[in-house]
Amino acid sequence: MKSNYLLLIATTFALVGFVSCNSGSSNEGSGDELTGSVQIDGSSTVYPITEAVAEEFRNEQPKIRVTVGVSGTGGGFKKFSRGETDINDASRPIKDGESAICKENNIGYVELTVAYDGLAVLINQNNTWVDHFTVEELRKIWEPSAQGTITKWSQIRPEWPDEEFSLYGPGVASGTYDYFTEAIVGESGASRGDYTASEDDNVLVQGIAGDENSIGFFGLAYYEENKDKLKLVGVDNGTGPILPSLETVKTGIYAPLSRPIFIYVSDVAVEKPEVVEFVKFYLDNAAVLVQDIGYIPLPSAEYEAEKQEFSTLIGTAN
Repeated sequence: MKSNYLLLIATTFALVGFVSCNSGSSNEGSGDELTGSVQIDGSSTVYPITEAVAEEFRNEQPKIRVTVGVSGTGGGFKKFSRGETDINDASRPIKDGESAICKENNIGYVELTVAYDGLAVLINQNNTWVDHFTVEELRKIWEPSAQGTITKWSQIRPEWPDEEFSLYGPGVASGTYDYFTEAIVGESGASRGDYTASEDDNVLVQGIAGDENSIGFFGLAYYEENKDKLKLVGVDNGTGPILPSLETVKTGIYAPLSRPIFIYVSDVAVEKPEVVEFVKFYLDNAAVLVQDIGYIPLPSAEYEAEKQEFSTLIGTAN
């Protein structure tokens, strides 16, 4: 009787030990899952890419909270330079003044190219007279001296209607605005001020779609999402009108409105494992995701080079 009792106790302890061992393995596995948060802000142009990456990343790392804001490239750099965000989406390179503020606040960073984009010039679908714009015509429309003086279609080409046009474009904090003014006007940030401006590209889409006399510009990807509402216009840089597309942007034929777009990652942020994991995931998956949403991926060798740049930042920070 006593031996049966001892056997029962031994069996019970063995079962408890087995359950404990298995339970410990399970906890160890779940403990490997990263937690924390990744704070991102910046360009509305880069936002669709970063949000697509974040959505896929959340499926792999559900305990990491990734938030993606849209305050424009310039607005994003203000937060980034104060250490309020880990990553800034940027549709242009960082400016000297923004870099200086980062330095004052002891924030180092790396610039990572994630895709190529073309700026689209748009008109209303009911516009039957515009077949393309030359770079010179776009400059005549948008340069600072045009404000209050160049207001009618007939001032661009005599055969066009003697009616006033309306202009729509990104706000002054936008990297798209900076790039467009530099490429077309010849000076970043130089343009007329009498146009409807918004950091929200959807507002611009609605404005152009509802105004027969509209002219506007924003990133090509937003046109791809709204091509049923807008009319895309080719740009002639001296070799004939070229429409932006994956191919013409990738090859550089669509000039001067093709450009690289970036994310900036701070050296402070890479001290957080969740940020490191997110950026690695970004660079590993960008080639597929950027094309899915209408942007142009880098060649694979360039993504490998960006991964090396990021590894260097991690090594410097640690």
